[in-house]
Amino acid sequence: MNNNKKFVVEANFIKATCQLNLTLKEFLLLLYFENADSLTFDLDLISEKLKVSKDDIMEAFNNLLAKNIISLTSEKNELGKRYEKVSLDNFYESIKKEKDKDQEKNLQEDIFTKFENEFRRPLHGSEIEIIKAWLDKMYSEDLILQALDEAIYNGAVSIRYIDTILYEWSKKGYKSKEDVLNGQKKRFENKKLEETSVLEWDWLDDYDK
Repeated sequence: MNNNKKFVVEANFIKATCQLNLTLKEFLLLLYFENADSLTFDLDLISEKLKVSKDDIMEAFNNLLAKNIISLTSEKNELGKRYEKVSLDNFYESIKKEKDKDQEKNLQEDIFTKFENEFRRPLHGSEIEIIKAWLDKMYSEDLILQALDEAIYNGAVSIRYIDTILYEWSKKGYKSKEDVLNGQKKRFENKKLEETSVLEWDWLDDYDK
């Protein structure tokens, strides 16, 4: 790492490290690895760059390993000699998980808002619990919203009716809006085929027999 190079700190990095409850030295060491050109553990270089004692660096390093925030991987250089390299995969995975949680939370807030807009009133506590139960049953959000659209189309906007729709769809193996649309398309095509067969039937010939 160039000694004149400044650390770059992104918002996601700060948010993730705050949730990990790191000490200042652990934060600085993780920030060093985030910005380092080489992820080999060079104690002298890190101590010089961070202006932190080697003992404190080692303590922070071992703490990050113990917390499973970083890990060590064994690799070979061009000469075939093995060396240990610091991996931030665990840290990046924790960032991804937190981001996914935030997205899921936002989506769930959106789905409740959608129901309230269609019901034209705030949801009752029991209705909120039922929707949460649908989500816990691993019904996809697009499937739930498709069931809501189906209820609106049929003029029966109620939680019980939507619950029945979801139950019937689950028995058919539908897991997404796309599955529902494909199933409806297939039923429509089969119905058209039956109608065509009836129209093309030679009724006079059948009667003569």
